[in-house]
Amino acid sequence: MDVNPIAILNPHVPVLAVFFDGQDLMQDYRLGRQSLEALLRILPSKSTQGWSHEVHILITLYWLAHGLSYSVVSRAFDVPRSTVCRLVHTGVEKIAALRQEVITLPPPGELEEVGQGFARLANSPVFSRCVGAIDGCHVRIKTPPGPQGQDYLNRKLFPSIQLQAVCDGKGFFLNTFVGYPGSVHDTRVLKNSAIYKGALYPPSGFFLLGDGGYPCIEEPVAIITPYREPLQGRVQSRFNQHHARARSIIERAFGMLKTRWRSLFFKALEVHHTFVPSVITACAVLHNICLTAGDMLEPAEDVGDIGVVPTRLVRGEQGGHGQRDRLAGLLSAPRVQPVQLQEHDYL
Repeated sequence: MDVNPIAILNPHVPVLAVFFDGQDLMQDYRLGRQSLEALLRILPSKSTQGWSHEVHILITLYWLAHGLSYSVVSRAFDVPRSTVCRLVHTGVEKIAALRQEVITLPPPGELEEVGQGFARLANSPVFSRCVGAIDGCHVRIKTPPGPQGQDYLNRKLFPSIQLQAVCDGKGFFLNTFVGYPGSVHDTRVLKNSAIYKGALYPPSGFFLLGDGGYPCIEEPVAIITPYREPLQGRVQSRFNQHHARARSIIERAFGMLKTRWRSLFFKALEVHHTFVPSVITACAVLHNICLTAGDMLEPAEDVGDIGVVPTRLVRGEQGGHGQRDRLAGLLSAPRVQPVQLQEHDYL
């Protein structure tokens, strides 16, 4: 890679030297060199008003990694504040625009592999028709001005914007939906998302796992939730235990996301609330790029409660109870073998 003129003109800028001198990037940019190079390859490489492609993305990543004011980033890169603001906004939008390429639903030929991943997580072949786990995450923001600001207060009384995501058994995001205020129930967010309205995923014969904040339904998307307390016997208890093992991958995916971009997720985002969905989407895109590159960050213990809001149980859910009962029965049947589990058992 050719040395960028900006790096030559500014040899005293440590955050640029880290990249151009081949040093470790994790501390300054929160991702590895292989992940950054993959990002640079798939992003359009057109320069932005004279600024090189590399410097543009480095400034954007530095801001995402540290959640700093534009003034602080300006001093770190020796670049005018107005330029930093412009580069961060355009850089975030560029990365977020990769969502259609990086956050994708698996093709039909890969569904069996995805299902086997959930069967391993659940430690039961009964979950081999599961092809995703769904959940929501609250991202703190500054309270928007005016009367609409109250709409963003969630049940823990802090303002937030919601991220709904579906992931596979490895923690890759398969689908994201961002933008609803914190006060909106998980079910309403779900029902307004493209994956629900368009019945995009999962295909017939497969299902997603969700917590008690979601309805247990078969159409337009099949979502299997745990049994509610009080549980009626060991069959339901055993099912909930295996369900929790498999569904926990979405919580782990959120944990990895929050750990990598902890400076953004640990405190309120210091940007206009209309820009927040792009920031969250960009972070989700980078999450998938990092996992693809083998750039793993295990969830830190202190991020567990960041963005977590108590689940509000759905009342009057219907449609998926019979399917859940069949799965629970298969799970408790003696000596269940994978070969016995046919598609009709899940329908």
